[in-house]
Amino acid sequence: MALAATEYERITAAVARLRPDDWGKPTDCTEWTVHQMISHVVGMAAMAASVRENLRQNRIASKRPHGEAEMIDALTALQVREFGRRAPEELLALLRELGPKAARGRRRAPGLIRRRSMPESLVVNGIAEEWTFGYLIDVILTRDPWMHRIDLSRATGHDHDLTAEHDGRIVDDVVREWAQRHGKPYRLTLTGPAGGSWGSSDGEALELDAIEFCRILSGRGTGEGLLATQVPF
Repeated sequence: MALAATEYERITAAVARLRPDDWGKPTDCTEWTVHQMISHVVGMAAMAASVRENLRQNRIASKRPHGEAEMIDALTALQVREFGRRAPEELLALLRELGPKAARGRRRAPGLIRRRSMPESLVVNGIAEEWTFGYLIDVILTRDPWMHRIDLSRATGHDHDLTAEHDGRIVDDVVREWAQRHGKPYRLTLTGPAGGSWGSSDGEALELDAIEFCRILSGRGTGEGLLATQVPF
C-alpha cells in the first residue's frame, strides 16, 4: 500500500507535466491516445476510491454493453467512454483528488474481501486464471498506473522518474511472479535504476533494461524463450 500511494503521486506528477499537444498522441496501448489512457487511469482510481463507484462500474461492464469478450476490456472501455469526456485539466484535478482516496480505499479493504475470488476468470499465457480480490487490490492496481506511466513517457518524450526504492520494488515483484510462472532455472540481470540480479547460476542467462523487461512481459514487446511468459499488469 505504500507503493500504491507513491505510484498515484507519481502518475499524477507525470500527467501534470503534459503539454497541451501531448494529449492527442498515440500510446503503446494501440487503441488509446494519451487522453484516453489517462481517462482509464482516472476511472480505475475512481473505482478503487469508492465502493459505490466500484459496484457501478462493474455492474455496467458485466453486461458487456459493446460486445466485449473479456470483462476487463468492458471495464476499461467504460472508463474511457465516461471519463474521456473530461478536459485534460479536469482529469488532472480528478487524479489529484482520487489518488489519495484510492490508496486509502485499497488499504482498508478487509481480509474477507481480499480472500474472495473475482467473479470471472482472466486469461494469462493462454490459461484461464482465478484471481482473488486481494491480488487485484494489492498488486494489479499498482502495476497498472506504473506501466501507464511508462507508456506516457514513451508517448510524449518526458522523463520517467525511476528509483530503486519504489520502481525497483515493483520490478522485483514482477520478476518473482514471472519466475514462479515459468518455473525454470534462470539468471536475470536487469539494468537501470529499477534493476538488479536474480536467479541461479545454472539457468538461462538474460540481460536487458528493467523497464523493457516489464514491457515485454506485459505484452508491449515480443519475447522469446522465458521472456514469452507474460505477467499481468
